[in-house]
Amino acid sequence: MAAQFLFDLSTIDLDAMAVPPDEVGRINPQAGHMRHLDHVIWMARDYSQSLGVKRVRHDEFWVAGHIPGRPLMPGVLMIEAGAQLASVAYRHRTRNNQFMAFTHIDNAVFRCQVVPGNTLYLLAQERKFQPRRFICDIQGVVNDALAFEATISGMIVGETRQRNAGAPAGASMA
Repeated sequence: MAAQFLFDLSTIDLDAMAVPPDEVGRINPQAGHMRHLDHVIWMARDYSQSLGVKRVRHDEFWVAGHIPGRPLMPGVLMIEAGAQLASVAYRHRTRNNQFMAFTHIDNAVFRCQVVPGNTLYLLAQERKFQPRRFICDIQGVVNDALAFEATISGMIVGETRQRNAGAPAGASMA
């Protein structure tokens, strides 16, 4: 049985930009090699669904070693990219600036390869929302094929972050 996308991508302008790269950088604390969400294309008005993008570059830190001569994006980085998208949507909804941790991953399935040069579209759909935690289904799509899917959870932990005072609050999903 073929897996279904979380929502219909044909109704969304894939060239749109709901959250530009600089705002993603203000919201999520991941930087440098650990930033795996380029920008957010679309978010539902209630933030329960979102679509982001990760352009998989030839100069990514993992390319030379995973796998030499046949670089494959590691599944854990695909999940991280989806978690970063879910974090942005959660932050837009709550405006909470406390540190957020990635707490669970369930039902992860990897269905096709993601390689340098691919554009990985990330889909997130809220399953459960609470003010301090959420559960979200995530998927990655490349070349119109489902690359991965999983259910993730995130939770507010620790102290308020000062770095992003006044901006939508930051999150760490790793």
